[in-house]
Amino acid sequence: MLKKILFLITFILLIQQYGNAQLSSPLSQGKWTVPVLSINGAIGPAVSEYLVTEITKANNDSSIPLVIIELDTPGGLSSSLRAINQQILNSTVPIACLVYPQGARAASAGTYMLYACHYAAMAPATTLGAATPVSIAPAPSNKDPDKTNKSPSAMEKKVLNDAIAYIRSLAQLRNRNEQWAELAVSKAATLTAEEALAKNVINFIEPTAEALFATIIKQENSAHSFSEVTADNTQLKIISPNWRNEFIATITNPNIAYILMLIGIYGLVLEFYSPGVGVAGITGVISLLIALYAFQLLPLNYSGFALLLVGISLLIIESIMPSFGVFGIGGTIAFVLGSIFLIDTEQPQYQISLPLIAAFAFVSILFFMLSLGLLWRKRKDKVVSGQEELIGAIAFAEASYSHKGFVTINGERWAAEFKHPVNQHQAVQIKAIEGLTLITIPCREEENNHGHCA
Repeated sequence: MLKKILFLITFILLIQQYGNAQLSSPLSQGKWTVPVLSINGAIGPAVSEYLVTEITKANNDSSIPLVIIELDTPGGLSSSLRAINQQILNSTVPIACLVYPQGARAASAGTYMLYACHYAAMAPATTLGAATPVSIAPAPSNKDPDKTNKSPSAMEKKVLNDAIAYIRSLAQLRNRNEQWAELAVSKAATLTAEEALAKNVINFIEPTAEALFATIIKQENSAHSFSEVTADNTQLKIISPNWRNEFIATITNPNIAYILMLIGIYGLVLEFYSPGVGVAGITGVISLLIALYAFQLLPLNYSGFALLLVGISLLIIESIMPSFGVFGIGGTIAFVLGSIFLIDTEQPQYQISLPLIAAFAFVSILFFMLSLGLLWRKRKDKVVSGQEELIGAIAFAEASYSHKGFVTINGERWAAEFKHPVNQHQAVQIKAIEGLTLITIPCREEENNHGHCA
């Protein structure tokens, strides 16, 4: 039986290997594949991993002569953009970018990406430009004389000049309009598809990826990489982000990462103060690890992160060591400021929502105020559990004793020592506990009714 199973497994593996070999050879099928990737939204860590992974796969697959990227983005993170562009610039497989569909835009980071691609195209009724770093305002207009004297700071100049040099280098590499590229960064200039084609900013205006592919192979049919590629023997294949890309896109949403971090911290705090089956602790650890992974991909401001931790720590201290609000107020201020400064970017798509920060601050303050009030009341309450509750309580002697014997209290039988001889059923008051022995003094009958003993 075992031999049959091993033979079957070996046979299946051989069939699979043969099939993979056949599929990996474009000449065996006479067919090429052009992956069509899509960006619809801000350029961030998830988009970066998606594009870098697929472009790397394309460079390792000899059946792929071209990669097409459909682009519709308002911009994104500089770190993610540079990772994508570096992969495009080093790709041996040509990359074509198409601003698509009609009404789409390649704003800010999208403009840099369009300049980096081997082929740049736009669908009708699309736009590009406005590539000024968002932390820098465009140059003031002469119509507003009050702002003309305001010069950018040294840091703003450095950021602006770096962005200009970057897009100029891309324009020089792809032999596209260098002057307009500089205006897109320094003046936030924009263009329509027709204007971009007229100014040599893009290569083509095409309505779809299929039309763009047909135009490219028609124009480049003499090139070695396209010499055998035709519309008849090529399949355009849409490659969507996989579950990993979708997961990264979800957790790198700053609001989601922020919520996960707070769930993680409060889960661990709850588990520490109230150990149980471990649900809070396990949930806290998992949430915190996912949040830390997300923050590793996002532009984290470590000062903001430290402020946030200080704020939570002060709120915890206020709950266990009441300071009449000193720690609570300081913790709230640190919590809010840390949350605001947590993500180090001016991109609105990657900033934590202020209403979310306010909601969590309110919930945190409410939680700690309630716990503080509960602790304050508990400090005034008499202990109601453990041996300490017996101190001062009244017990009754089981028999007549001179020094040692037994008493009953709350239905329990305890060993006892008596300061003075006692009679059967006489009331005694517990003054101390030594091990499992109660130290008692007898109560006089007239005083017992008032809870006092001699």
